[in-house]
Amino acid sequence: MVSVQNISVSFGSFDLLTDISFLINDQDRIGLAGKNGSGKSTLLKIISGNQSPTSGMIDMSKEVSIGYLPQQMKVDDTTTVINETITAFSELISLSEEIEHCSFEIARREDYETSDYLKLCDHLTIVEERYRMLGGTNYMAEAEMTLLGLGFERKDFDRPTSELSGGWRMRIELAKILLRKPSLFLLDEPTNHLDIESIQWLETFLAGYSGAVVLVSHDRAFLDNVTKRTIEISLGKIYDYKASWSKYLILRQERKVQQLASYRNQQKMIEDTEKFIDRFRYKATKAIQVQSKMKQLDKVDRIEIDEEDKSAIHLRFPPAPRAGTVVVEAEALTKKYGSLTVLNKVDFKISRGEKVAFVGRNGEGKTTLSRIILGELEYSGNMKIGHNVRIGYFAQNQDVLLDENRTVLQTIDDIAKGDIRTKIRDMLGAFLFRGDDVEKKVKVLSGGERARLALVKLLLEPSNLLVLDEPTNHLDMRSKDILKQALIKYDGTLIVVSHDRDFLDGIVGKVYEFKYNRIKENIGGIYDFLRKKKIENLKDIEKKDKIKIESAQENISSNKQKYLDKKEYERNLRKLRKRLEESEKIIEKLEGEIIAVDKSFMEPGNSSEAHEIDYKNYQDLKEQLNDEMNKWAQYSQEVEEFLQDNT
Repeated sequence: MVSVQNISVSFGSFDLLTDISFLINDQDRIGLAGKNGSGKSTLLKIISGNQSPTSGMIDMSKEVSIGYLPQQMKVDDTTTVINETITAFSELISLSEEIEHCSFEIARREDYETSDYLKLCDHLTIVEERYRMLGGTNYMAEAEMTLLGLGFERKDFDRPTSELSGGWRMRIELAKILLRKPSLFLLDEPTNHLDIESIQWLETFLAGYSGAVVLVSHDRAFLDNVTKRTIEISLGKIYDYKASWSKYLILRQERKVQQLASYRNQQKMIEDTEKFIDRFRYKATKAIQVQSKMKQLDKVDRIEIDEEDKSAIHLRFPPAPRAGTVVVEAEALTKKYGSLTVLNKVDFKISRGEKVAFVGRNGEGKTTLSRIILGELEYSGNMKIGHNVRIGYFAQNQDVLLDENRTVLQTIDDIAKGDIRTKIRDMLGAFLFRGDDVEKKVKVLSGGERARLALVKLLLEPSNLLVLDEPTNHLDMRSKDILKQALIKYDGTLIVVSHDRDFLDGIVGKVYEFKYNRIKENIGGIYDFLRKKKIENLKDIEKKDKIKIESAQENISSNKQKYLDKKEYERNLRKLRKRLEESEKIIEKLEGEIIAVDKSFMEPGNSSEAHEIDYKNYQDLKEQLNDEMNKWAQYSQEVEEFLQDNT
């Protein structure tokens, strides 16, 4: 299907990718893995045709169509959610307009036996067949079901896209790509802007898709549920396994052990051979044996040990200063933005040492409540922050809050105080900012690098309440694992907003679900919460939403059919009335000609021959008029019956 052939990417003396080759087959489910900056996104750009490699090529058949979702993209905001979404069906919309045009032309013409008329009918048949083949009668239903699956509500469909956040706009772009049904999906971090339920819906969609999928994700659970093959990029090379991520880790470790054993055995053989050569090199009696050993050594296919990337974040939060027993408590807390109610009479209490997750669909108030706890937003109702609570906050848009014109070192130096200033470079080094990296300006950093820099800032001041809003976005798996272990060991109170099930598992002991402007407390971890709701693998969502979706689909199909029936009705009525109007014009013309002949009979001086000619013409006109009057009566009756039958 697609052949990646000897791809290399270099930036000056730095090689990002080195001679990479692999095949993407029909129905492949491939997960690209690797640390931030390893080249995953670059590889997707090259396959999609948005970037050229330094050397190598991508070979694919002309029939291959690609749906590419980058991590970030510029979008226009000039229409509504549903109208922007159905632009995915540009061909279908064009075909629908062509069908309408052809039908109108056929209805108004009467040259039924001409070649032009027959060609028009044939063209209409071809266009209608193509329209049906592409699912033209169901595209609105597909668009609405996809938007619902990605977290939109029906009331959002007519909202202007200019009102939406970047995350929701990315959902529309993802919906458009899914609806185009390309033969190859290239998805770069598609879960970054999705909530847990939407991620599960996308998992189900991709797992059952008939085409191929190549995706970049740092969501281990998502990879395990979608992919069947893993390609890891490490230090410019790739490691390809026909296994999901978790199975791949096991297989990779087994391969490492086997490879190391083979390497040691070979090194022992090489060492022994070299010792023999050195010992007997100058003895004539051993010359033949030495020459044989040297040739043997030259022919050895040297085993190479994969150079393992051992760089990682060494993260440890400072000890938490002691706070009061109750850290945050709220009663009847309400937050409105104008007429929009986000939180309505919310009650909750978080005690010292608790680690809780805020989960729910985007827009349900998770970030809003986090900012209320921080004191950044006004509200009504009561909320109390406990004694001696010191809050550390990681914002969802933390990378945007950084000054792009400052360097990495300046960013930390600006807020560091006291003895910690002497350890700034060591701390940055632990977060993978080494050597000249600290002199990079923030504006040239990747999303993952900015997230790591924001975490360094978070460590500079001790806190006993951490509020983390989507901290894992843009972090690679190694970084997430290190952060996860640090949070497990953290001795303070934690509130974390996240959609990453694997990350939350083992950290939190309580889940607050945000839904319909309220929050509901659930004791237990994230998978306990999912099991209670019976939405693991989307089973509960399918059951609960099946009736709604089927009803919605029936309504959409019914509305679509009503629309088509109305169009057909109007076409047929137009045709009947046009025929009746043309008959009336013919009658009017014939009657005028008969009146003219009548006048000629009254004129003096006409010869008998002229009277005979006029009379013959008169009789012909009378017969034509009689025939046309009969047609008019028939046409009038057909219009009347058509109107009665369709009332």
